[in-house]
Amino acid sequence: MKAITLITNYFPPETGAASNRIAQLALGLQKRGYSVRVICPLPNYPKGRIFEGYRGKLMHIEHFEGIPVTRLYIFPSNSNQKFKRLFAMLSFSFSLGVYRLLHSRKFAEKIIIQSPPLILSASALFFFNRNKRKLILNVSDLWPSAGLELGALQKGRMYALLERLERYIYKKAHLVLGQSKEIIARVLEVNPKQQTFLYRNLPQASRLNFDSDESDVEQPIKLVYAGLLGIAQGIVKLCENIELGNHELHIYGGGAEQQALQDYLKNSEKPIFYHGEVSRKHLLKQLGSYDLAIVPLTRAIYGSTPSKIYEMALGGLPMLYFAGGEGEQVMQDYELGYVVEPGDFQALNRLLVDLKKNELKQMSEKIRESAAQHFNLDLQLDALVQLL
Repeated sequence: MKAITLITNYFPPETGAASNRIAQLALGLQKRGYSVRVICPLPNYPKGRIFEGYRGKLMHIEHFEGIPVTRLYIFPSNSNQKFKRLFAMLSFSFSLGVYRLLHSRKFAEKIIIQSPPLILSASALFFFNRNKRKLILNVSDLWPSAGLELGALQKGRMYALLERLERYIYKKAHLVLGQSKEIIARVLEVNPKQQTFLYRNLPQASRLNFDSDESDVEQPIKLVYAGLLGIAQGIVKLCENIELGNHELHIYGGGAEQQALQDYLKNSEKPIFYHGEVSRKHLLKQLGSYDLAIVPLTRAIYGSTPSKIYEMALGGLPMLYFAGGEGEQVMQDYELGYVVEPGDFQALNRLLVDLKKNELKQMSEKIRESAAQHFNLDLQLDALVQLL
């Protein structure tokens, strides 16, 4: 049987787009006849603490829907302090290096390496590039440039080092998968001869079931945000500036801004409801009761396309896209909802005033049909397998 190893910093039971993306890739390859093994850290994201049931372990082996998963030690951190986060990334890279020395035969001839984090992907490529293995790099964001745009990094020695690591990984990989056209363009800018493949972060449509709630058109329009409560998403700023009128905003998720969001809502009279972190299964059941999903970023980040575009579209949920970048073009090309420039709260609030519940209901089926035609994970995986 064909074998492949996936090395990733995120994997279920961790939540979020990164974890889901790799899980779908692993399951898709397994379905196509590959013997898949996943190497990842002990689960800790997004809270920066090892999950219960995994604490006190240097290594843990389990199975995820029939796929063997080896979890290695990491010193977890979600601190804003750069050196703590750096140490966390280095700790998993060190664990991976030790595991590779002791169990080299457990790594397949083909290895898919997730990036970012850059330190992990560069370490993995360094460990294996002399072992005659085919190394496939799966790039979901462009670092360090994304960190610079977000304000998480500043130009200097550290930034220059990360740029060198970025160039290194694009040159050492045998194949690079990019989740956006902008990522592919950057890879080819660094290494024009590199083989690339556009691998969008598509969910498995058969797993999506937004049971629509046939509510009265006179009831309030319910907006929903479901995802990471991070600095890049700017949910607290959104809550501060949004004028909902008779509409409601419902929020699901966790992350760095969770406490700030809860503190804000204690003193706010706006119809905003925070439901905390819930399981993916529970969330998918709840999404059918909403009329419009909001997809925000504080600013467009080159190379990054919010993956929830594809998930909401396949579920037939119209979107208010407030994030810019390549995702804006995707929204317009496939008519998935409304587009507002990130940070333009006046335009956002004008749009909210004109929303009609019956119009959103009519958009839903058209969006579902468009997504089923253009965002097909099975076709994407079939094409990928031909390159592996």
